[in-house]
Amino acid sequence: MNNSLPGASLQSSEHERDTSGVPAGCPFGGHARNERAGADMPGPTYRRPFWRPRSPEVRREISRLDARRDCQRIVHLLTAYEFPFDMQRANELALFHTFGSRSVARLLDRTGEFNKRGQKRYDDTRLLIAHFMECGWDVETGRRSIEHMNHIHSFFRISNEDFLFVLWTFIDFPIRWMDDFGWRSFTAHEREAWFYYWCEIGRRMGLQGIPESRAAYDDYIRAYEAREFVPNEASHRVAQATIDIMAAWFPRPLRGLIAPISLSLVPPQLLPAIQFSPPPAWISRLTRAALKLRARAKRYVSLERYPTRIKNSPNRTYPGNDYQIEALGPEFAQRHEA
Repeated sequence: MNNSLPGASLQSSEHERDTSGVPAGCPFGGHARNERAGADMPGPTYRRPFWRPRSPEVRREISRLDARRDCQRIVHLLTAYEFPFDMQRANELALFHTFGSRSVARLLDRTGEFNKRGQKRYDDTRLLIAHFMECGWDVETGRRSIEHMNHIHSFFRISNEDFLFVLWTFIDFPIRWMDDFGWRSFTAHEREAWFYYWCEIGRRMGLQGIPESRAAYDDYIRAYEAREFVPNEASHRVAQATIDIMAAWFPRPLRGLIAPISLSLVPPQLLPAIQFSPPPAWISRLTRAALKLRARAKRYVSLERYPTRIKNSPNRTYPGNDYQIEALGPEFAQRHEA
């Protein structure tokens, strides 16, 4: 097992000190002490009034919380209450964007996971990330997810700059999606919390040299993409395998639309790298118009669970969400629960 990041298997206990001004504990708004022992989700649970699409108490709590100290709680509220559907779509685009990096794509292509077990690979990745977005790192489920993700990464030689690039996509894409297609954008307060949350996730992955501001991080990524976003077959194969996974979710007559619809939502610099032509302009316009129309409707109507939790979400690989965190991922990296 090799990894170019010596800290990739760091445990949460090694991060009790403050790093770059970000409180490592970042508790859930001080609510955790008031909850029952072993609770998997500290803090109050909100219910949606039957005459409203969501509870205004969620935004009120977010506004009262500290963007750095309480970033875990803020991310939970954004993920489980404010933007559950949008957050999942934004994270899918974030992961898809990483295929544009030739070094990232070559590693993913060599594993063969996309071609052999594409749906499982998608579900395992989604679940690991969703758990620590829902629970943070102070709750056992989130802590175990981060530790197991680090364990999986330890089997591969991954450069620090590739890790920084992937981490950036999870900062950038949800913010960008909410600006374009969310029922509202993130507030400045939420953007700050979102940035510090993911920076701390990066530290718990052992990443080094995480830029201290969003602007500095964006500059770093522009230089990275200028080097790494070049046309290559590995990027195309991994991207095509992912599109095939998504197409399989729909009835056969609709599957041909999945590629142009998906490609109409990605940044333009990605398409040459993954060797796909731009989709027809009318599909791009129609897709974006439909998503913007949905965003307007979402201001007044919401049919999603409230809150939307992982345990209540559909799961193609693990019906009934019957799985163990340490058994997610490739077979060679699976572990029994400690």
